[in-house]
Amino acid sequence: MDSAQAHALNSAIRALTLRHRARAAELLAELGLHPGQEFVLMALAAKGPQVQRRLAEEIGCEPPTITHMVRKLEAAGHIARVPSADDRRATIVELTPQGRGLLGRLDEVWLTLAAETVAGIAGTSPGQIIDLLRDMAANLRPAGDAAVLEPPHAI
Repeated sequence: MDSAQAHALNSAIRALTLRHRARAAELLAELGLHPGQEFVLMALAAKGPQVQRRLAEEIGCEPPTITHMVRKLEAAGHIARVPSADDRRATIVELTPQGRGLLGRLDEVWLTLAAETVAGIAGTSPGQIIDLLRDMAANLRPAGDAAVLEPPHAI
């Protein structure tokens, strides 16, 4: 790869990520959510109630970020925080009935976003695109980090 190709590749990836996040923000706003909050809801749907620290690890964010997101989602009525019976310092985060009720609409947002993102790409299956993107993400994974960051599967 030469310098011009490297510049074009990096610019294209930057444009894709910026546009994808902006479109996600538009779609999530219709649900009263901000980008990133959907991962909290999906993680709780997939894995059930969990301590905030584990939730931060699950979605790949820092503890101050998860604390902020949890507060916002709790204020909106989508999740509840309860003290852990096992550890007085820990807080368990769980979906509320209102949060569970949002999951179907959240799935629709993700389907719309995915369809819009790959619209017009001919000759490449969604599976091939997914494999390519996962390989690219793996290439940039920090040394010693075996995790592949992807959203929880259950909505």
